[in-house]
Amino acid sequence: MLWISVSAISCKTNAPTIDLGHKLENVVYFELLRRGGEVYAGRTDAGEVDFVVMKHNGEREYYQVAYTANDEKTLNRELSSLRKIKDTYPKYLLTTDFDSANIDGIRKINVIDWLLGK
Repeated sequence: MLWISVSAISCKTNAPTIDLGHKLENVVYFELLRRGGEVYAGRTDAGEVDFVVMKHNGEREYYQVAYTANDEKTLNRELSSLRKIKDTYPKYLLTTDFDSANIDGIRKINVIDWLLGK
């Protein structure tokens, strides 16, 4: 089961350390808004989904954002909540990693390529 919250943007700008993952989430959030639809943070019984986009045509898309997912433990953590969503809408993992892959139907894409529409 998926429920959606209305507070999707991360506001960690006053943090003393630089968290590039949160900054990357903010970039993705604003790009999703620009592309159209309603953007929410999502939560499933299995955990958080960074963004759920409700398109105007009734379809939706799911996005996880991670600065990197090169090690297996991080990759599995980032994919776990997306794997538990059983509908057939598109699911994406956006990272700064240079490799692209399709893992259990989830598209892992370099965030720069995604931003450029590649």
